[in-house]
Amino acid sequence: MAQEPILTARGLIKRYGRVTALDKADFDLYPGEILAVIGDNGAGKSSLIKAISGAVTPDEGEIKLEGQTIHFRSPIDARKAGIETVYQNLALSPALSISDNMFLGRELRKPGIMGSLFRSLDKAAMDKFSRDKLSELGLMTIQNINQAVETLSGGQRQGVAVARAAAFGSKVVILDEPTAALGVKESRRVLELIQDVRSRGMPIVLISHNMPHVFEVADRIHIHRLGKRLCVINPKDYTMSDAVAFMTGAKEPPVEAIAA
Repeated sequence: MAQEPILTARGLIKRYGRVTALDKADFDLYPGEILAVIGDNGAGKSSLIKAISGAVTPDEGEIKLEGQTIHFRSPIDARKAGIETVYQNLALSPALSISDNMFLGRELRKPGIMGSLFRSLDKAAMDKFSRDKLSELGLMTIQNINQAVETLSGGQRQGVAVARAAAFGSKVVILDEPTAALGVKESRRVLELIQDVRSRGMPIVLISHNMPHVFEVADRIHIHRLGKRLCVINPKDYTMSDAVAFMTGAKEPPVEAIAA
């Protein structure tokens, strides 16, 4: 690839006591791509994603965003830098409305003295922004922006979480198992949503156990094994059983995939 990666990691090491979760792990995400990250349980892919999203600080190694070395002390630092993460548990507040969830921790204040002195929230502006973002991503099956998130289906909740990440992530969106708890129809909608977000030029990191989903939407597949990147493959060149064999160690990956 001629273009430079937007997000890279080199030589990441993370130890928990005697357990080495990341063992000189590397990572590259290119502009506008969907990069799937797969690996067996315990391979260290969660630790990799947590390091990139600011949830853990690596003991060693370097992470760069747009060529600049970054040191995230928390997920808030990563968010400020433009990296949004949707975790498997969604981090939505069920009793709050869709609009309130979209702006959780980022609430807009009213202009002027009402906002600065009386801390009044600009509910109308937040509702309009939320409605616009959900419409853009074709999620307006959700009629009422003020309905509580707990009244939504699993797929709709996931849709709100992805829309929130897409709305505020200015550079990268990371999705952790976005279809794990969903049925076939809802999974389909979320996969379409992921492709919609990518079509707007937003690069996406997709962590998933679901091989058919990975092979359907990913441009490249990063295979993580024993705490590091084993190889990167193009889903057009390999089968799902190849990917599983590389991931489990049943088969050695080709040299050109290791160099990728």
